[in-house]
Parts: sequence; structure tokens; C-alpha cells
Amino acid sequence: MKIAGLLRSAALVTAVALVPATTASMAQIDGRAGPEFAKLFATYQRVKASYVEDVSDEKLVRGAIDGMLAALDPHSAYLDGSDLERLNTLIDGNYSGLGLSVVMEDGAVKVVSPFKGSPAAKAGVKAGDYITHLDGELIYGGDLDEAVARMRGKAGTSIELTIFRSGREEPFEVAVTRGVIELEPVTHELSAGNIGVITVNEFSADVGADVFRAWAKIREEAAGRVSGLVLDLRKNPGGSLDEAVALSDLFLDSGRIVSQRGRARGETLLYDAETVFRGDMAEGVPLIVLIDAGSASASEIVAGALQDHRRALVMGERSFGKGSVQSLLPLGPNAALKLTTARYYTPKGNSVQEGGIEPDIAVPQLSDPDLALRQKYLTRESDLRGHLVNEIGIEDEELENDTVKDPRFQLTAEELEEQGIEDFQLHYALETLRRTTKSSIALRD
Repeated sequence: MKIAGLLRSAALVTAVALVPATTASMAQIDGRAGPEFAKLFATYQRVKASYVEDVSDEKLVRGAIDGMLAALDPHSAYLDGSDLERLNTLIDGNYSGLGLSVVMEDGAVKVVSPFKGSPAAKAGVKAGDYITHLDGELIYGGDLDEAVARMRGKAGTSIELTIFRSGREEPFEVAVTRGVIELEPVTHELSAGNIGVITVNEFSADVGADVFRAWAKIREEAAGRVSGLVLDLRKNPGGSLDEAVALSDLFLDSGRIVSQRGRARGETLLYDAETVFRGDMAEGVPLIVLIDAGSASASEIVAGALQDHRRALVMGERSFGKGSVQSLLPLGPNAALKLTTARYYTPKGNSVQEGGIEPDIAVPQLSDPDLALRQKYLTRESDLRGHLVNEIGIEDEELENDTVKDPRFQLTAEELEEQGIEDFQLHYALETLRRTTKSSIALRD
């Protein structure tokens, strides 16, 4: 999925793991809720009778529903009309717009990340930017869905963004021409030393099969045996839970991949290896999984499964920390409820909610000249208002980045650029695979 701002429930980095609804019937209303419903109805009557302007029933009921769901968590929402249509469009994998993942933060639209090759990225929009105006009109304090709807539009049309960027004293304007955003869910390349790199940008339909085909092409292109593989899940906001299971299953030949546990019996499900793909497609090949703060939901399921089974070395930065599952529950022909119905757990029973996946080797993105500022303004699940709390309880200090300077990571972005290194994290992963053997990495006992 692509734009976090499209749906309030997908409020950050589009971290949504959609699963089919498993509950067939609506729960009976507890009789004790009667007095509370009486308050709601009394408020409705008073507004209808005394508000300064006439208010439609539709507006009041929708406001009550939105308020009810907003009181739960950042990922639950009521969808109808254009909202539901946008969700279906995103799942299909294309739309017309700017190619941004955004979130509402304290009334401001904040860019989580522009998608690779998108119109926004080409125009110079960066992660951490705040969009304050659209075509000169202030959007601060407004509705996120409305802002995103305005940013979307017919390919070829333009929109002017007013951006506030940390480190600059004054806001500035950027004109972006909308395009058809057709992200390639999976891309691949063969690096020096017969090391393959497979990048998964999103978990839309058939990602597991796409990765399988990418691996086959890497083997065809390699001069001899493939000596290592990097699975890049950075800035991947998630998507289909089924595809996360399928991707994990490509590299596992036994054991649990993920479990989801909900309050209702039907919401507790177990997902095991060998249910989608047979065997380990890259058996014997050392594997590194790259993650960062933009790796969420389905990405964390894959990273957690391969890490717990010691099939891969996880490298990069601590992930986003979204450990909940949303079910899409139909409410008639043109509406649905996207409701958080379960939490998911790694094979070892760990919840990534709030804490995320901690890499085996923490590697900062030194090639980013604004690394220090971006680290300061990073947003994760634990920063979202109303987020679910990890049941085991995680102290804030446990979520802080390690501030101890690592002697391996002292080069500046300028020095790396002089060496021709544009992506330090990927460079470090490739160099790690080149200088180690399969007995000491990614296949550890």
C-alpha cells in the first residue's frame, strides 16, 4: 500500500496488514452501555436543536463513528465511498498522485517518505518534510484524508506544495507534476561477487511469487553460484499479511512464521512454513535483511521470522513497531470497518508493537547528509497518539537509539560521496557478505 495519509487507520507509513474478516456476527450490545448511548443520543438531539447552523444527520452520525474509532487506535477507521475506493486502488498497486507516504502529526502533514522514482521524489521532497500549504491554501490543522485527496489527481496536472524542512529558516515552495504511481513491488539486481539484491517496496498481491521470480533471474544472471543475497525491506510500509507469510516461506522449510492473537477465538491464527512454498529457495545462501524505521507491519513479520529462525542476519535500523492486524469488515455494499482485531507475534512469541524489530547489526544510513536531523524527527508507532501498548511493557529508554559512536561508522556523507557510495547501508551489507563465509553469517547456530 502506498500513501499512509489516505486512510486515518493507516495513519503512518501505510502500515496496514489486511486480513479477511473472521467474525461472522456482530457482538450483542452490553446492557450496561445503555446510559452511555443515552448520552450520545442526548448530544445528538441538542446539536440538532441548538447548533448555530442546521447540521445533517449524515454528518453527525459520521462524526460519531469517526470519534468512536479514533478513541481506539490510529489504525481503525470507517471507510465508505471514495475512502473505500482508494483502499481498493492502493491494494491493486497503482493510483495517480505524488507518490508520498504521509502522516498527520500535531495538525501538520508530515512526509514519512517519498516513493522511489515518484514525482515527489524527483521534485526533491524528502522524508521529514512538513507540508503546510497546497496551492497556497493552508492545510495545517485540517483533515488528513482531505489533504491527501487534494494531492491526488489526474496524471499530468501540477500542484504546489509549501514545505517546512528542519534546518531551514524559511518554508519554500515545490511544484510537483502528478503521475501514475505504479510502484514495482519487487526489483532485483546482481552485484559484484555474485551477490543478489532483491528489494521489496510493498506487500501487494503476488509479492511472494514476484520474489521467487526475481531469485530465478538472479541465478540466471550470475556467473556461477550465487554467493549471497540481500533482501531490502527498507521504507516498506507493509500490506498483505498473506504475502508476508508467503515471502517468509520462501526462505524457511519448517517452523512458525507468525501468529496473530485476538480477543475472539476466530481471530487467533497460526501461520507455518511449508504452507505456501516448499523448501528454502536459496538454501545454503547467506542472507541479510535490511530494515529501517520505515519498515513496518508485513516487513516486520518477514524480518522477525527470518531473524528468529536464524535464517538471516537483520541489519540497518530499528523498525517502525506496528504489531497489530486490521480486518476489513463489510458494512453493507459501499462501506466497511477497518478494525484492529489482533496482535501478531514472531516465532519466538515476541510482539513488535512499539519496540519494532531490533537489527542484529545496527547500521546508520551515513550517506544521508541530513541523518542527524532525520533521526531527531523520526516517527514510529510508539509516537502515534492512541497506539496500542505492548503487553510486556517497554520502557522509553529501551526504544532510544544507541548514542555510543561506533568506530566503523564515522565517515561523513561527503566522504562517502567521494568514494562513490550512494547507499551506505546497502554497501555495508554487500561488503559484509563479500568478506564472510556462509558458516559465520546468516546460517548461525
